Amino acid sequence: MRLFVALYPPEHVADDFAARVEGLRVSQALRDGVNTRVAARVNWHVTLAFLGDAPDDRLADAATAVERAAALASPFEVRLTGGGRFGRGKFTLLWAGVGGDISALGGLSRVVRRELKRARLAYDPKPLRPHLTVARPGERIDRVAVDADRAALDAYEGPSWTVSEVVLMRSNPGPNPTYDRIGAWPL
Repeated sequence: MRLFVALYPPEHVADDFAARVEGLRVSQALRDGVNTRVAARVNWHVTLAFLGDAPDDRLADAATAVERAAALASPFEVRLTGGGRFGRGKFTLLWAGVGGDISALGGLSRVVRRELKRARLAYDPKPLRPHLTVARPGERIDRVAVDADRAALDAYEGPSWTVSEVVLMRSNPGPNPTYDRIGAWPL
């Protein structure tokens, strides 16, 4: 099973952000029948640690590690703000950035990763680049449209929210990925 640890924006944040996403060219292309792989609202999250494929018998260990990490952290404020593009060509991904108490966010990610390591669970060691994936349009729309969306995301500043829980999720990849909530723990 594929696992990751994440933060999820509350409804008022998702509502505000949905209005911005609705106006993007990737969303218009999707309405016109082009699969720009716009992320479903229910899947909007900020990843703290990606475990990738983990054996089923390690699920309880992963949950315990995330629970321990949450117990060591305190709530903090963040917001979706700015945005950009990762990759080029068929690997183009549009994202929204995260602002606010980035120091606390980075600290939470480090604590989560430390507890995963303590539990002897592998995770992706890449440095945290806090973001929320908006779409994976690849080459399905032209670069001008992608650049316009990138600029629209870069100009975005959403409402702040208090991060008060961390969530362990199972990823079900595919053309329309879904995520299952394993557990959530308060900070």
